Amino acid sequence: MATPIDPTAVAFLLAENRSMPMHVGGLQLFTKPEGAGRGYAREMYEAMSGVEDIAPLFLKHPHRSVRTGGQLVWKPDEQFDIEHHVRHNALPEPGRVRELLDLCGRLHSTRLAWERPLWEAHLIEGLRDGRVAMYTKTHHALVDGVSAMRLLASVLSTDPDERDMPPPWGVLPQRPRPEEHDDEDGDDGGRFAGVPVSALRAALGITAEAAGMPGALVKTLRKGLRNETSSLSLYAPRTLFNQSITGSRRFAAQDWPIERLRAIGKATGTTINDVVLAMCAGALRAYLIDHDALPDAPLVAMVPVGLNAKQSHIASTEGGNALGAVMVQLATDQADPARRLGAVHRSMKDGKEALSSMTPVQILAMSALGQAPAILTPMLKMQGILRPPYNVIISNVPGPRTTHYWNGARLEGTYPLSIPINGMALNITCTSYDGSMAFGLTGCRRTVPHLQRLLTHLDHELQALERAALG
Repeated sequence: MATPIDPTAVAFLLAENRSMPMHVGGLQLFTKPEGAGRGYAREMYEAMSGVEDIAPLFLKHPHRSVRTGGQLVWKPDEQFDIEHHVRHNALPEPGRVRELLDLCGRLHSTRLAWERPLWEAHLIEGLRDGRVAMYTKTHHALVDGVSAMRLLASVLSTDPDERDMPPPWGVLPQRPRPEEHDDEDGDDGGRFAGVPVSALRAALGITAEAAGMPGALVKTLRKGLRNETSSLSLYAPRTLFNQSITGSRRFAAQDWPIERLRAIGKATGTTINDVVLAMCAGALRAYLIDHDALPDAPLVAMVPVGLNAKQSHIASTEGGNALGAVMVQLATDQADPARRLGAVHRSMKDGKEALSSMTPVQILAMSALGQAPAILTPMLKMQGILRPPYNVIISNVPGPRTTHYWNGARLEGTYPLSIPINGMALNITCTSYDGSMAFGLTGCRRTVPHLQRLLTHLDHELQALERAALG
C-alpha cells in the first residue's frame, strides 16, 4: 500500500542529481569475537544477509505515476532482493585504513536507485589488523544522522555474550529500549518541545503559526544584518569550498579522546561542542592558508540542532529528519586559538538563544529560511553570483557512551559520512562513541584537494587549544 512522503523527504529526493547524491552513510569497525575463525567475515555477511524479517523502513521505495497524481509516495518493493542491498567486499593489499577510507569514498559516490529501497550495506574484510568493517548508506529521505545512529544503537548490546541480534535493517525483537544518547555536554536540543510530523508539514507549508512569527523573524534578520549569526547568515565569504561539485567523493576520518575536549571546555567555560567547532575552525583556517585561499572575513558554519530527538517522532529508529540550524561564525580571521574558541562559544550561544525564543514550528520555518539560499542557488545555477549563506556544514551526532557489541563482535569505532551539496563541497560530521569523538570529513574529490590533510590540522588545533587552555 502506497503512503505519502512528507515534504522534507520530498525535498531531499527532488534535490538529488548525479553530482549531489543525497544519502548519509556510516563506517563501523568491529573486532572479531574471541575464538572466531578466518571465515568470520563471511559468517557475519551471511548472518546480515540471511535475516528473514526486514523492517518496513527498509522495504519501501519512492514512486510516482499518473495513479498518484504525479505526487511522490512510498511504495513497498514487491520484488525485494536482500542480496542487492547487503554486499560482501574485500580490500586490496596492503589492507590499511587508507584503502578502507578510499573504498568508502567510492561507494559513497554512487546514487541509490529509486526503483529499490534506498539503502545499501557492505561488509568489508581484508584489513591487515583483522578487523571487519561495515559501510552503510541510507537516503536522507529515510533518515538523518541522529536517526541513523539510533538505528545502529538499537541492534547493539553492552553484553559481549548476547547473540541472535538482527542487523539494523532487521525487525527488532522485543527487548528494553536502547539507552538515550545525550550529547556529552548536554547540547542535544532537549529544551525544544517534541515536534510531530504534522509540525514538519505545517512549517514547510508556511501555515498560520509559521507565518505568524514576525517577532522572531525580525530579531533574527536584525542580527543577520549586523553580521551576528544566529539561524540566518548574510555575511559568509566566498571560499574554495563554495563551488560547483562533482559526484566523486573523498572520505577521511579519525577520532580523539573526548576527555581531551572536555578538559578544554572545563578550563574555558565552553562546551564540548564548542571545542569541536573550534577544532574545525582552526583546521579550516590552516587548510585554506595552505592553499593561499583564506578570506579576510570569518567562515560561517551551518550547525544542525536536534529538535528533542529523544521524544519526537522525527529522529527515531522509524526514520525521519530532525531539523533546526544555527549559523556559527568560526572566527577563522583570528590567529589565536583561544580567541577563536571564545568567538565560537558566543556565536553558538547567541544562535541557540535565538532558537529557544521560537516555537518548534517557527524553528523549522526559520531554519528553512536560512537554508533556502543554499538550496535555491545551485537549483538556479547561480553559484559564484550570490554569496553563499554559509561555508561548511558541521554537525555533532551523539552515540553510545559505553562499549557495544553485535553478536559478540566488539564495535571499535563508528565514523559518519554525509552530504556535500553544490556550492558546499565539504561536510564535517562528528559522532561520539565509547569515550571518543570521531570526525568524518566528506568532500568533493575534485573541489576539496588533499582532504585528508584536514585530519593533521585538526590534531594540531586540538594541541593548540590544550596549550592555550591548560598551559
